[in-house]
Amino acid sequence: MRLSVLLYEDNDILRESIGSMMQLDERYQLSDSFNNVLLAEKQVKEIKPDIILMDIDMPGRTGIDAVKQIRAMGITTPILMLTVFDDTEHVFDAICSGASGYLLKKHLSAKLFDAMQEVMNGGAPMSPSIAYMVIASMQKPVNFNTYQLSAREKEILSSLSKGNSYKMMADEFYITIDTVRAHIKKIYEKLQVHSQTEAVSKALKERLV
Repeated sequence: MRLSVLLYEDNDILRESIGSMMQLDERYQLSDSFNNVLLAEKQVKEIKPDIILMDIDMPGRTGIDAVKQIRAMGITTPILMLTVFDDTEHVFDAICSGASGYLLKKHLSAKLFDAMQEVMNGGAPMSPSIAYMVIASMQKPVNFNTYQLSAREKEILSSLSKGNSYKMMADEFYITIDTVRAHIKKIYEKLQVHSQTEAVSKALKERLV
């Protein structure tokens, strides 16, 4: 069965182009598409897509604001941001809002389906230039540990920021997956966040890793 996709994109030509791409891939089906996010919460709740593709800059309301409201409803559907923006502010705002990945539109034709597959598998895909910027942010000096993270929690958070899976972290630190989960739960509590993307975004913005 094909996974259902909900698309928000105000550029009519690009929206139709993405729809045509969906028709050629047997893994996905475009359930619906809209040129604004004014009714996004209602539409997501009714359509119940498997994945959401979200433009940032749209008329009347931004995609970032829509993502925030969708997450506020407790909806955990993966959301892949599609945008022309590759500046720090937009990237971190999107991640903090609860976006699952961030793909530049210039890479759509070559990387869209790979990014969708990655996000459906629990990853956080990013365009090369975005990934480079995130890595550069990670390499900046560490701030004072205001959240009282333990040495192991900082190691786990750093590994999480690199996109490593629970199993990879368990192997890296010679601990069980359940122990990794326990550490991550404690990290979420200390950082006052609710997801991996929020934790990583906060860690990067405040230079905790």
